[in-house]
Parts: sequence; C-alpha cells; structure tokens
Amino acid sequence: MLKKLETHIDQNLPFLNGKKLLIACSGGIDSVVLAHLLKKLNFKIGLAHCNFKLRGAESDEDESFVVDLADKYSIPVFIETFDTKKYAKENKTSTQMAARDLRYNWFDKLLTDFKYDYILTGHHADDDLETFFINLSRGTGLKGLTGIPVTNERVIRPLLCFGRNDILKYAKDSNLYWREDSSNEKTDYLRNKLRIDVLPNYKVSSDGLLDSFRKTQKHLQESRSLIQDYLVLIQALVVSETPEGYHLDVQKLKELPNTNVLLYELLSPYGFSDLDTILDLLSAQSGKQVFSKTHRLLKDREVLILTKLTVKKNNEEAFIEKNQKKIYAPVSLEIKSIEKIGNITATAIYVDGDKLAYPLQLRKWREGDVFQPFGMKGKKKLSKFFKDEKLSLVTKEKIWVLCSANQIVWVISLRPDDRFKVDGKTERILKISTTI
Repeated sequence: MLKKLETHIDQNLPFLNGKKLLIACSGGIDSVVLAHLLKKLNFKIGLAHCNFKLRGAESDEDESFVVDLADKYSIPVFIETFDTKKYAKENKTSTQMAARDLRYNWFDKLLTDFKYDYILTGHHADDDLETFFINLSRGTGLKGLTGIPVTNERVIRPLLCFGRNDILKYAKDSNLYWREDSSNEKTDYLRNKLRIDVLPNYKVSSDGLLDSFRKTQKHLQESRSLIQDYLVLIQALVVSETPEGYHLDVQKLKELPNTNVLLYELLSPYGFSDLDTILDLLSAQSGKQVFSKTHRLLKDREVLILTKLTVKKNNEEAFIEKNQKKIYAPVSLEIKSIEKIGNITATAIYVDGDKLAYPLQLRKWREGDVFQPFGMKGKKKLSKFFKDEKLSLVTKEKIWVLCSANQIVWVISLRPDDRFKVDGKTERILKISTTI
C-alpha cells in the first residue's frame, strides 16, 4: 500500500510533493493510516483534531490519542474544541452539518495562519461508494453520482483509490493502534445503515464491486466533463450578465433540446433542485419567483433573472443636513452649489436650493410613493412609473429616493421631480450627483 500510494501521488497528485500538509485526524483508522503512510514517505505533515464534545469522555480520549500520536511522530498538532450542539441550534442545522461547517472553517483558518498548503482527509473508496448510494436514494443529478472528489480546492483525499479492507490490512500489518468511534455502530444515520446493513451483502453478491464502481465512476466523470464543455456553449447562447444579475433567455431555452436537463445543469450550482418548479417558471407570468438557500430566480417577461440573495442591512435610510456636502452610505451622494446647470443624467440632477427643506431624507422607495416626473404637470405613482419604464422586480428593489419634507426630489438614477427644478426665479442652484 505504501508503494501504491507513492505512485498514486506521483502520477495523480504531484503538487503535494514538497508541500506542508495538514491531516484531518479523528484518531480513527483511516486518518491514522494516512498519517503513518505520509510519515513513511517523508512528507512534511501536521495533525488537526476537532473535539466536537458529542461523546462525553470518548471525545476527550480521542483528543488525547491524537496528541500522543503527534508526539510519537514528532510533528505539530492542532486541537480545537467546539460546542457543536449549540452551533447547530443557533444556525438551525443538523448536528452532522454543524460539525462539518465548524471543522472546515477551522481548517481554512489553520491553513492560512500556519502556512500549510493543503488539508488531507482519510476518505477511501468505501466512503465514496456509500456517498453514491446516499445521493442516489435522495435523488440527484450526474454530479451527485460522480462521488467524492479527490481534490476540492485545498482539500485533498489521497486514499480514495483504496478500499476499507486495504486500510485495515495495512493497519494490522504495521501494528498500528487507532480509536473506534462508538457512534459508527449506530444505524440512526443513513451512512451507518448502508455500511452495516446494506453494502456488506451487496459486496458478497457482486464480486469486485469496488473495482467495478471505480470504472463506472470514471465513465460518469467523463460524461459530466462532456456536459460541462457543452454547457459552456449553451451559456454563451442563452445566458447574459447584466448589472441586476444573470439573464436566461426563455425563448432560446425552449428552442433547445432537453430543456429540463439544461436548466438543471445551469441552475443546480446555485442550489436549485426542484426541476418541476423551475420548468413552470418558463411559462409563468412576470413576477413569479422561486428561491434556493442562496439565490432567487425571477420570471421577468422573456427572461429568467438569477440573483444572489442578500441580507437586508439596517441602514435603510439616512438624513442629510443643510451644510452637509457628502454622504457615503447607504448611497454615495454629493451636493454642491454651482453657477449654471448642465445636462440632467442618470448620475446628476440640478435643483433649486431654496425649495429644499432640511434634513433631506434618503430611503428606499415604498408602495404608495408618488412624485411629479420632470417635464410633467401631473403626479404619478412610482409603481406606475416603474411599470411604464419596464423595470424588473430586481431593479425596483434597488431603487432609492431623495426626499424633502416627505416629497420626492429625485428617484435616483431615473428621474428628478419637476417641483424642485431650476426656473427663472432660482437664485441658488444645487447639483446633486451620485456614483452608483
């Protein structure tokens, strides 16, 4: 196994040679074997252990074991203790997902703070097989069937070419000691149930299962690469980037074969998995929208607009005093006196300074807002103005207004209000400009 790993690294992971490597070490057999192998191969390694405080004394004993292992090998060791259950409750997530988030966030910090190049984990071929069946049982696309990646940015899994039996044999032949996690024997979790109750029988009835699985995965990965190459061409045809987000041309999508598959592949990276709901958007009325955890997909006339969800900030309004010349948040504005007016643009307007009542208010527009568009005599609801301008919901959500005594002076970047314009009686001209 030592020679096979050395060859595997030289042929497939040559970038690891000469680098500082941090091993995620639980104290279990997989990470212990990985540490032993890399120590034998003279890699510069350290150990990182997470104590999630989920198994009482066992968790503390795991921590002590990893510290002793690092001392035996004369290598650095990093230990971190987490209140995993508290984190899971505060973030409304499962204990497993909480542990994963805490673990990898800490690993990223260690890599940066202590100048390690990569984090290595002990995932092996049986883990990959279990992940395949987990994803299969939950419903997944081609990506979910291609398994655990060998490399994922700075996370490397060099043991994926070995099975659980290979690792066990190596550990016994090398007289290694490791910790057994008692929770691994419980079938409460789907992964444990697959490992204990399902896959052993499947392996018995299917000779060479892991080898066949590796070949199948290789074919799936090659197929996915082919699809990714095709998607590059499709994106150039149907997707355009705009200031308000990505636009997907509905008509062009409908004209392409296998529209449902294309939509899934285009949108799944953004967390969208309910294909039926997304397909309904193609024929839905403008304004209909669906959400993933991180993004929104909005139907607007003949396009789908993809935008990232943003956390609302508390500074939804601000005030400008009479002698204040600049404001930088929530919108950057500059107000200055000038001698004569120039052209009104999306970034600059000219107003009669004596018509303003201070403090001026800068805020997001609201339903029911009205103003008198520049050049018009009558008033108009902003909602009607936006409709006439054919603004999308995404664009409308970003619009700010500048107000004086509850009257709109400027719908920023769109139209000033006629009531504050410079006329023959104006004695003081103000130029109000923005950089947004």
